[in-house]
Amino acid sequence: MTHDATEQFLRAFQSAIQSGQFLKCTLGKPRPGSAGDLKNVYFRTVLLKKGPHIAANFRYQTRDEVKNYSPEVAVSVLRELLGTVLLNADLFTTTSDYTLQTSSGGKMLLLQKKPSQTGAATLDHNREKRRLIQPTAPWLHALGITNSRGEVLANAQDKWRQINKYLEIIQSLLEETPLPKDPHIADMGSGKGYLTFALYDFLTNVLGLSPLVTGIELRANLVELCRKTAQESNFEGLHFITQNINDYQPERLDMLIALHACDTATDMALACGVRKQAKIIVAAPCCHKQIRKEMTAQNELAPVLRHGILAERQAEILTDGIRALLLEAEGYQTKVFEFISSEHTAKNVMITAILPEHDRKDARQLRRKKALDQIAALKSGFGIKEHCLEELLGAES
Repeated sequence: MTHDATEQFLRAFQSAIQSGQFLKCTLGKPRPGSAGDLKNVYFRTVLLKKGPHIAANFRYQTRDEVKNYSPEVAVSVLRELLGTVLLNADLFTTTSDYTLQTSSGGKMLLLQKKPSQTGAATLDHNREKRRLIQPTAPWLHALGITNSRGEVLANAQDKWRQINKYLEIIQSLLEETPLPKDPHIADMGSGKGYLTFALYDFLTNVLGLSPLVTGIELRANLVELCRKTAQESNFEGLHFITQNINDYQPERLDMLIALHACDTATDMALACGVRKQAKIIVAAPCCHKQIRKEMTAQNELAPVLRHGILAERQAEILTDGIRALLLEAEGYQTKVFEFISSEHTAKNVMITAILPEHDRKDARQLRRKKALDQIAALKSGFGIKEHCLEELLGAES
């Protein structure tokens, strides 16, 4: 009976997917003694570039993992989970609801009811995504992200995802470290200004702040485009200037942004943020040439780093790792993480740093010493004389 009930449930699952009647399927009630900390699994249909797939959200005790499967593989995954890892399941289709339950004696029972939902399932991969700005914003059209109807262009989908991910990160940082009502913000290496405009739009129209945002960029044609777009958008507090990052010396700086500033330009931007005691620093480094030229491994990794591609990746890790440590030596709390999936951009590492409002002097001095000692050990192990940011800050190793 147990086997029959499970097989009937699996057939209903497979049939619903094949007929287009599948809405969702949820699994729960972990089997006592089963390995791991899996609590639930949620199946739904998503439309990917390679066609309809089944997205499975594995919910563990402290994390979620989402995997996309072909319909055939999804059935196999469900078969492996039912009765061995998770004991109960609910299947929702446009024609019927199915419930698979495990009794206290271990017997599997299948119940079939009228459908609780008859509408077709949405295939939008991001249907639950809450956007912090609207695609109808005029500046998005002016910068080539949307068409005149406010629809995101096919060739700008990756940029649109990047914009929204960026704003999610900014929102999280501001919840932890709020800015003043009139924050002064510099975006160093602002380029075409996608993220600069997004930040200003979010701060003014969502958070209700009155920011002064300055985009700094060497390419005069991009500065002119951004100036014109800011004027047409009535963004009075958004300005763009043609200037070298190292020459920009603001009187006040509450937040420093440096996204994809090339090589040591990132270090120049970080140094400016530290000197001005910016409360929040956000950097997404670009190329990492300075450390790569100096690096000569003198540790156990030397045999591995004779391969160019591995040496290049190690240089990137060292460059950004030392940047984070130098920021910590200056009193900041740092995080280094993936900005956006490498599927959308290869330059996907982000460093964020916040300056605690209340920090004991003795604790800060201990953290500084620890960070500088760690930097010294890294430099010694990889034959590095000096990191550019270290030189700019005048830090002693």
